[in-house]
Amino acid sequence: NPLKARTMTWTTRLADQLDVHWRNALRPRLDGLTDAEYFWEPVPGCWTVRPGIGIDFAHPPPQPEPFTTIAWRLAHVIVGVLAARSHYHFGGPPADYRSWPYATDADTALVQLDEAYHHWITGVRTLTHAGLDQPCGPAEGPYAEYSMAELVLHINREMIHHGAEIACIRDLYVHTQLIPESLRSCPPPKEE
Repeated sequence: NPLKARTMTWTTRLADQLDVHWRNALRPRLDGLTDAEYFWEPVPGCWTVRPGIGIDFAHPPPQPEPFTTIAWRLAHVIVGVLAARSHYHFGGPPADYRSWPYATDADTALVQLDEAYHHWITGVRTLTHAGLDQPCGPAEGPYAEYSMAELVLHINREMIHHGAEIACIRDLYVHTQLIPESLRSCPPPKEE
């Protein structure tokens, strides 16, 4: 509808960029996530969520950076991408990596993800045009002078990027399970 397109605000456009992807691609792709997939380590030494301990983390990270499980990636999205930003910018519940009650099963992680996403997208939809132009402030550290619109675009990219990684790991998990156990760790090809 051309009339609807002319009356759409920048806030709506920015929110819908993520929300359409969330509703039609990312969130449906996570349906049926099992605990086995959630904690699956495709390579040795993965960073993950450790029940009773927390999330694997080091600053600076070792090199090369460890591969991460779906549990780790969801924890990053839930806490660092959505919940902490909702807290700082929209008055959401407190959230930080040190005190977060990390999910020790896939169902709980998806509940946390849904709640964190709801707080974020609801907050984004409250931004006025002037609010989008305001600096995002000290919570964003060296990016404090960037506008809220730039932060929203960054979060959109983070969600799409990490969602695609999680979907890829799910695909690898499913297809790895189809390979006979004896063939799962084939030696690397010989160099000529």
